[in-house]
Amino acid sequence: MNAVAETVGGVTAQAPVRTRYAPGHPVDIVTTLGPLFRSSRNPTCRRDAGGVWLTQRTPHGAVTLRLTQRQSEVDAIAWGTGAAWAIERVSELLGGDDDWAELDVTANIFLTEARRRSPGLRLLNTGLVLEALIPAIIEQKVTTVEAWRAWRALVTAHGEAAPGPAPEGMRVFPTAEAWRMIPSWEWHRAGVDPRRSRTALAVASVASAIERVTATDADARLTSLSGVGPWTAAETSQRAHGNPDLVSVGDYHLPAIVGWALIGKPVDDDGMLELLQPWAGHRQRIMRLILASGFHKPRRGARMTIQDHRWH
Repeated sequence: MNAVAETVGGVTAQAPVRTRYAPGHPVDIVTTLGPLFRSSRNPTCRRDAGGVWLTQRTPHGAVTLRLTQRQSEVDAIAWGTGAAWAIERVSELLGGDDDWAELDVTANIFLTEARRRSPGLRLLNTGLVLEALIPAIIEQKVTTVEAWRAWRALVTAHGEAAPGPAPEGMRVFPTAEAWRMIPSWEWHRAGVDPRRSRTALAVASVASAIERVTATDADARLTSLSGVGPWTAAETSQRAHGNPDLVSVGDYHLPAIVGWALIGKPVDDDGMLELLQPWAGHRQRIMRLILASGFHKPRRGARMTIQDHRWH
């Protein structure tokens, strides 16, 4: 890691901070960071032909992180007051501590092939709990289209411009205070109903305590918050901690995807957990393998209806 102070127009500014991540094993930044993308128009995480742009609200302030794939190495450069923090955590962000050595999928042909095709997949670990929790709350019990539209609208309106040469339109996750100051009518206009907006405001009001949640106590501590259930806690800890075993129970699509992928027919939550039981301790790794494989369940059956909660 290196950083040099530079003076421009008589003002001293911190130059970009850089590092090269060479873990000694395959690394794929796109598949690893996949859960953060939330559409090509996500203001906080985008990919292009050269790599990935990611903004974060670190404990030291805003940062823009540029990650560029170099075969099994990654060049990282960061701008902003949180640059040093982000660069120091590149290994953790890209799953450097995520050990797949004890995961044996050889008994399942689909998983064996999925693992062969994605040798660089690891579980990401942002280390930022609130930044994972609020979008998970926004995604509760609505379609992906609705959730991503609301996320984009709120972050664009209330997040600050991304530091450095980030692509146009990129923003940084708003501060906890900024989330608390969003008026009810603006949540409504973004398509977020009062139940979800109240939950988001409540967790933003205890942001400092939220950030102290660890992978070990995430499920218990997060579900103790009003409006945060097992699905939301799992979605949060999967991203913020790289939790290898938490499964998003209560998801509209996941049980059917797992069922079709592993046994060729849809199952419910109980059936999904039964199918994943042989890989207890690694169940999130199995989920990520299935999703990273590009597998899609057959297009049949009922679909969720998109509800417009916005005023017209």
